[in-house]
Amino acid sequence: MAASINGVFPTTLQEKIKSSKLLVVGAGGIGCEILKNLVLSGFPYIEIIDLDTIDLSNLNRQFLFHREHVGKSKAQVARESALQFNPDVKIKAYHDSIIGTDYGVNFFQNFDVVLNALDNRAARNHVNRMCLNAHVPLIESGTAGYNGQVEMITKGLTQCYECTPKATQKSFPGCTIRNTPSELIHCIVWAKHLFNQLFGETDDDEDISPDVADPEAQGESTNSHNDGGGAQASGDDVSQAGNVVRVNTRQWAKDNNYDPETLFNKFFNDDIKYLLSMSNLWKTRKPPRPIQWNNALLRQDKANCEHQFMRQYHKIWSLAECAAVFEDCLKKLRTNVENLVEGDFLVWDKDDQPAMDFVAACANVRAYIFEIARKSRFEVKSMAGNIIAAIATTNAITAGIVVLQTIKILLKDFNKCKSVYMRLHQNPRQQLLVPEKVLSTPNPNCYVCAAEPAIHLRVDTKRMRIKELRDEVLKKTINMINPDVLIDSKGAVVISSEEAETECNEEKFLNELDIVDGVVLKCDDFFQNYELNIIIIHTDAERECPLFEVVANKDQLKPKEETVPNKKENMADGPSTSKKTRLNQTIEFSDDDDLCIVEEEDERVKGQTKDISVQTSETEMVTKNTNMLRITLSSQDEPMPKVKRKTTVVDIIDDDVIEILDSDEELGPTKIKRIRVAEPQSNHGSENIINID
Repeated sequence: MAASINGVFPTTLQEKIKSSKLLVVGAGGIGCEILKNLVLSGFPYIEIIDLDTIDLSNLNRQFLFHREHVGKSKAQVARESALQFNPDVKIKAYHDSIIGTDYGVNFFQNFDVVLNALDNRAARNHVNRMCLNAHVPLIESGTAGYNGQVEMITKGLTQCYECTPKATQKSFPGCTIRNTPSELIHCIVWAKHLFNQLFGETDDDEDISPDVADPEAQGESTNSHNDGGGAQASGDDVSQAGNVVRVNTRQWAKDNNYDPETLFNKFFNDDIKYLLSMSNLWKTRKPPRPIQWNNALLRQDKANCEHQFMRQYHKIWSLAECAAVFEDCLKKLRTNVENLVEGDFLVWDKDDQPAMDFVAACANVRAYIFEIARKSRFEVKSMAGNIIAAIATTNAITAGIVVLQTIKILLKDFNKCKSVYMRLHQNPRQQLLVPEKVLSTPNPNCYVCAAEPAIHLRVDTKRMRIKELRDEVLKKTINMINPDVLIDSKGAVVISSEEAETECNEEKFLNELDIVDGVVLKCDDFFQNYELNIIIIHTDAERECPLFEVVANKDQLKPKEETVPNKKENMADGPSTSKKTRLNQTIEFSDDDDLCIVEEEDERVKGQTKDISVQTSETEMVTKNTNMLRITLSSQDEPMPKVKRKTTVVDIIDDDVIEILDSDEELGPTKIKRIRVAEPQSNHGSENIINID
């Protein structure tokens, strides 16, 4: 609109705007503001893509949407609303995932600038790699409360999205979740796992039964674990030979017709009694108190527990009310499951009322059992969804900076496109909008944009299977979509993106295929046009230790010289992490990338482990342990601590902030040749600014 009026913009800029073609990825809080700014500025051709639908909770800040739009496609409704501001603009909307086979490098090459307004790290990683390969400038933006950030990413000129580590997400040891919760968040995570056990996608690491492998419970007599109906508490049957026959929790619930009394008594009475039999756990802790369905606390006022209290989201439910909610939700969720196509499952969503009510009720009952302060459904929802306040004004200011950066890019004023950070309080120079002094140059050791990307993988080659290498390392940690892997010295393909081509290898251990210490694996993802060398470092790991870890600094663990190709001295100094998820370095990432959240552990574990924080030339890199992975970015020869507890990661999901889980879609390859560029010289600015998203 403004570009069509002579005199508003200089003639050169006016013509560039009129001939430009932009892609907006994301139609949430920032995306709506960006789209509004673009159409009012007169950008003539815009494409917008978003997979999400509109929720009621979006309406307080995503002003292009109204109540009648709830349930509809964000991208489609955003297009219709934006056209009311300027009907002359051509807007094409896609209700789809950007991590799709239809949106390869050729798709991105159609645009002059790509504007990211995403809410998850996996998609950000993917768009980053696509724009690097397509040589299209990317403007990355994000907000967290009053904080915001806008940065330009240009191949060879600036650092990419994955050049620097991002804050990791809070996680909790699995045995804390199952056996010894001490905070309400532990109960909430347990309740979400219970939802998945009964109705969602099951995961062995999310088993809600008491954890008999808890290191703190060791030393118990064998009989103590079989007293008081231990098998019953675990939902197991005992055969005549005395062997315990494991019973799937969901199947057990189905066999009992999801009877609320039966399920309630198992989860909140039998399982708790079984925990009490593990006496070592309660030597220094107050033991939990089991509760039965027919308990007096549950019976009282039950006649008055009608559906109206379910809408009192700011009230703390009584136990009787929690039991009534539990019963009502089981009926609704059972019906929803029965209506699914065979093989499908429910996905927990904070905005799905029965799913959220179920978690709130179960978490509060478990909190009562362990004498933890209960909270209202509203507070439980904020914790379960890890909701960080999204502020409309922050989104609006951030979106305005995005459009200003877009104009600078169209004018080729790249040196003026320095990253800008928004802060709640003024800095010493009285600035709320703090620009960097210089462009952030690429990290020469980044495993995405470096000339020779490579990492070291410390792993027990006798314990890791090929399937785990593909799923846990390449897909979840390195964020590949459809990787191909071959042994460099032999040229033998061990993992193929072609369906069933290497299926016979999946259950084999790495050493069975001669993937041993010093071997170099060539990894390639055709869809992302991304190549990576992985240098294997074998280690004999203890059973309770992490199965693998990615080591960023070659000086920390040197592979055998006779086996490793002669690469540049610092080729393996990467990786950096990527931003909210999940570059799932089996690390799940926080929505608030301005915050460094450190894992909480109990006192015993703290005595055995520690978090490593090493100051590098620019960025403090924080590492943590998970049950599958530790990322270490360090220039010092500091010994690796061992972790003897598995951890459970809390998923962080919010619309306008940053993180969500990776897409599980299977994506087909696109055959595009990777283009390499020389490493630019590092020229970081001197101002120390925390990188958020």
